[in-house]
Amino acid sequence: MLRLEGFEGPLDLLLDLARAQKVDLGNISILALVDQYLVIIEGARRIRLELAADWLVMAAWLAWLKSRLLVPQGVEEAEDTEQLAGNLAERLVELQAVRRAAQWLGNRPQLGFDVFARGAPEDLTETDRSGLRLDLPGLLRGYISALRRGVSQRHYTPRPMIFWSVQDALKRLGRLMGQMPDWTELSSFLPDDPAAEPLGRRAALASTLLAGLEMARGGAIALRQEELFGPIMVKRGAETPEADQPPPEEVPPEH
Repeated sequence: MLRLEGFEGPLDLLLDLARAQKVDLGNISILALVDQYLVIIEGARRIRLELAADWLVMAAWLAWLKSRLLVPQGVEEAEDTEQLAGNLAERLVELQAVRRAAQWLGNRPQLGFDVFARGAPEDLTETDRSGLRLDLPGLLRGYISALRRGVSQRHYTPRPMIFWSVQDALKRLGRLMGQMPDWTELSSFLPDDPAAEPLGRRAALASTLLAGLEMARGGAIALRQEELFGPIMVKRGAETPEADQPPPEEVPPEH
């Protein structure tokens, strides 16, 4: 015997009866569904005379719908009856979707049983301990004063860097070639400027190295480095041009 207490209403019972047919709700047999419902309601009335009115109203409406579906009718009345049956099937589809959503929500973790909230809330109260007491006019005056100071002050202009060029290094090496008795470190030919910054000294060393390579290619000097990252030694080469001598005097031809 079916107990109606397990259902929330007539549509809930109809949905279970429709699902018992094991077909898509869009293809259920409305007549078979109505017959099953009426049989259940009739059996329930024999046991419980105080059956709820909504169950009886649904039974009466379904009996009327069954009669409309079985009795031949005109074209318009038949279409209206088919529409009523279709509306009933749509309501069953909607009820099935609602029951699935309710089942999904019921399977979710529940607060207080599966998951637990934080016990004591965090105290996010902000306390100002700066001791500053400012008003809006004073803040505006300070802002205007800062703007005026920014306009009047001078902008910082860095001192331009003067680097030693390769041409300067070539001239210095050419001038000091006569003072090379033996192997000498190339760094000793850097310009004597104790106030030079590290960047300027590195630039002068790079220019001197390039000048030395250029003169070594022409044979004016020789370069040597005994070990990796060791000091670069320089010596006057075999093809060093001699000091400038005055040109020989021209002898006038004899007549």
